[in-house]
Amino acid sequence: MKVHIDKIGSVTRNLRLGRTVHLTSDIQAVEGAVIAARIHGEKSTYNQLEDVHGRMVTLHGGDIVVGALGHRNALHGYEGVVPEKVVAGQKLHILNMGGVIGQCTSHNPGVGTPFEAEVLGQVLMFPEFQSRAGQPAHVRAGALKGSSQPVKVPVVYVVGTCMNAGKTYAACAIVRQLHQAGYRVGGAKLTGVSLMRDTLSMRDSGAEVVMDFTDAGTVCTSPKTAAQVSRVILSELAAADVDVVVAETGDGIMGEYGVQSILEDSALRELGAAWVLCANDPVGAAGGVRHMKETYGIQVDVVAGPATDNRVGIRFVEREVGLPAHNARADAAGLGGLIVEKVAPRIAGRKS
Repeated sequence: MKVHIDKIGSVTRNLRLGRTVHLTSDIQAVEGAVIAARIHGEKSTYNQLEDVHGRMVTLHGGDIVVGALGHRNALHGYEGVVPEKVVAGQKLHILNMGGVIGQCTSHNPGVGTPFEAEVLGQVLMFPEFQSRAGQPAHVRAGALKGSSQPVKVPVVYVVGTCMNAGKTYAACAIVRQLHQAGYRVGGAKLTGVSLMRDTLSMRDSGAEVVMDFTDAGTVCTSPKTAAQVSRVILSELAAADVDVVVAETGDGIMGEYGVQSILEDSALRELGAAWVLCANDPVGAAGGVRHMKETYGIQVDVVAGPATDNRVGIRFVEREVGLPAHNARADAAGLGGLIVEKVAPRIAGRKS
């Protein structure tokens, strides 16, 4: 079946699809399978889709969209899974703004119920010139494979206690200060569910090259995939000849997207030239710093996030936790400057 697509989710960007695609009703019920679906109903909240250029477009009932099957485990959003079987006509849900599609199992009241998406079929790719034998499309097509060169570039890891803890604000503030200091900066999103928004914000802040796990062929990270995907991304950024990488981990250090597997990986830990913890509140700041030290042997260098929104939280972190506290929105120069000072010797040592 040949159909015209109204909107294409950014999760499928590796495939570089056009507006007209061929579909098969023989659908692979696997994470990353690229499918077309028809939107049902209208929504006034959480009603947009990020397209392959990073633009947010509003979805309406009747729109035919292309996305990818995947799971999601978002505390402040949707939880969903890939069903054991997917057939044409089946009603699934849009689980995130990047175009991840699955069966919603629970949701946060703040985002309302998700859009229903009626499955039309799996997209076919035709990699061989003039071939009529289509292959089922998957986000792994055209994905990064990783460089074989050893990774030596220093990494600034930005981790958090939870989603919406201010990690991207902090990452962008740090990218901006490193860029202004004259360094060639790479930006990375290592874990989470597919969305270009955060890496595009890093690019807007001065990152020369940005990459995330979807570039490496993954819809949504997990404990099984996060460390390996991180190695691919960091090796590709190192091969792009950046001086330093600012790497944000989506979700929290105790979440379900595999941040723990990165923190447990000794090779990935050793790349860390600085560690930034973003926390929503004082208890999260104190507990997060302690957890990082006791569980992974990682010493956090600075605390950011909503816990530092005013002098009350800053005083707590500095007095009770014993670490510097800088708010990315109110004191971006202070946060970024601290990190520049921390990583400069590592960068200089690598170049010498």
